[in-house]
Amino acid sequence: MQATIPAPGAPLAISALDQFVFGTAPQPVRCGRGVVAGGGTVIPEINFTLPPIDINPSTWPEIRRHYREMIDGVCQRAVELEVPALLVEFETLPPMTLNPAWGLELTALLAQRLRHYHDQHGLKNALRLTPNDNRDHERPARMRRGVYWDKMLEFFEQAAGAGADLLAIESTGGKEISDEALMNADLRALLFALGVLAPRDMEFLWRALVTICARTGLVASGDTACGFGNTAMVLAEQKLVPRVLAAVVRVASVPRSLVAYRMGAVGPSKDCAYEGPYLKAIAGVPIAMEGRTAACAHLSPVGNIAQAVCDCWSNESVQNVRLLSANAPTVSLEQLAYDCRLLNAATAHSPADARRLRDWLVDSDAARDPQAHVLRPDVVLQLARRIGSEATPYRQTRCAMIAAVDELERAQREGELELPPREGRWLHALKQQADALPETEQGLIDQMLPAIDPAKVLLAEYGL
Repeated sequence: MQATIPAPGAPLAISALDQFVFGTAPQPVRCGRGVVAGGGTVIPEINFTLPPIDINPSTWPEIRRHYREMIDGVCQRAVELEVPALLVEFETLPPMTLNPAWGLELTALLAQRLRHYHDQHGLKNALRLTPNDNRDHERPARMRRGVYWDKMLEFFEQAAGAGADLLAIESTGGKEISDEALMNADLRALLFALGVLAPRDMEFLWRALVTICARTGLVASGDTACGFGNTAMVLAEQKLVPRVLAAVVRVASVPRSLVAYRMGAVGPSKDCAYEGPYLKAIAGVPIAMEGRTAACAHLSPVGNIAQAVCDCWSNESVQNVRLLSANAPTVSLEQLAYDCRLLNAATAHSPADARRLRDWLVDSDAARDPQAHVLRPDVVLQLARRIGSEATPYRQTRCAMIAAVDELERAQREGELELPPREGRWLHALKQQADALPETEQGLIDQMLPAIDPAKVLLAEYGL
């Protein structure tokens, strides 16, 4: 099972707007115990985490109790609400990846409870395991060697034996450059991070992940540009960077995330990969998305439009704290279940009704923020065609930046997008930067190398 990435210039996997809708993907994924992502039904994906607690041997019994409580709470509510299927994501916390035995023990606990609810109650379910990327916990980061890389590989190798069904990661290659570049609104440095460093790391990392998954029977699901696009979105929400910059970064993150599928990942994509609609359009893979249901973890301007073409609908990550009704993970599951029920009811009525609901989700957000505008399905298809026409990740990323700026300028000019004067000035400045980006990857590398501080970035870790 491998996603088929169209060759440069070939038609997109989804080329017609009428076919670009929630619940259905050209290459659906079957996993776990009866779960089908992208097969015509939107399914909830629940993600939960610990409340504030130190992770150490003395607190371990309490930590196990939390995870047992969370998984039983969400599974029982899923049974009661008759969800069509349930995808559970276990995102590890850093100590659980650095000490794989801890993460694997919790994986086994979650997998055992999921099997119980399938066998005893008929709940179709699957477990997505997402070890966090610890490699940037030392600076300069060593991306291809060292204890953090070794422990991640150890975790990946044993994931299937612990009961995981799918494997994912939020990789961080290139963040050494992108974090500072975001604060400086520096498109050239962002292109170096997203178009030069990140794709090299993605190819190295996902070659290893896909090999392990093929050998152990796991589904290689996907990556996310969370450390880039979502960092920009959160900074923009805090008014620390322009919203137009965050929108451009979102589109520019698409090529590096596509690398996972070129290397053999099949989806569903990660929920926090808001670049998901582009991945679905280009590669045809099912996607997990989050929006208003992720407010427990972060605020965003794309709460409805993020749902428009999703195949799995997620909540990001919620702490196990008590609310008036139940614990927060159970509450999140109920919210997800009802959202999915509405989407699936529209699909059951008719394809036209599904498209109508999709368009209402889009229209409620698209004109209010540039980050929402670039998630409009028609805009996604237009920009995806331009990105897909280029042959290399560098050319694709450069094209994505230029195309996103051009589209935002057009939308503002034609009254489709409301931009405050300050954002309009920033868009003009980004246009000037985009027009000056080097046409060749080597040209950008030659420009950037003299400015790279070897105390911050080990270029050899990216094969440079």
